[in-house]
Amino acid sequence: MCYYSADGRRVVPTFAGFFRFPTRMNRLLLMLLAVSMGALLPVQAALNTRLARATDGPVVAALASFAVGTLTLLVIALAAGMRLSSITEAVRTQSPTVWLGGVIGACYVGSVTVLTPRLGVALTFGLLIAGQLVLSVLFDHFGLFGLPVQRLSPGRVAGVLLLLIGVVLIRRF
Repeated sequence: MCYYSADGRRVVPTFAGFFRFPTRMNRLLLMLLAVSMGALLPVQAALNTRLARATDGPVVAALASFAVGTLTLLVIALAAGMRLSSITEAVRTQSPTVWLGGVIGACYVGSVTVLTPRLGVALTFGLLIAGQLVLSVLFDHFGLFGLPVQRLSPGRVAGVLLLLIGVVLIRRF
């Protein structure tokens, strides 16, 4: 089903509008989605580790994983009626740096596939989360990449320190 906006543009109804302006309930659902997706990352790491053993190593396993993911996203985009031509528009209008997200994603999946069997799932993800959180509070504090500023507070610093202590405990025990 397709609708048209007041200016004549095609509008495809999705759940995206539901998540665009978080109410208290929407925010809880978004947080649940974040936790759920986070919980699936160790599953992905374990599956990619098995795939690496069955193929020519972590790079080939990561490539296969990205191929399946790309096909999945293509099916979702086509089923939702999304404009794939917007990718071409983005290539023309956006800085080349926006495409580094794909490079980072490839490095992430490849690294996790290498690290998981060597460090274990808990330590690998503890370290990954520690790195994410340290950089995230800096992004928030300085509003990097145009993100809204959320100043560093003693509570945020304590949260990061507690996570880092957790990583040390995971490593030691």
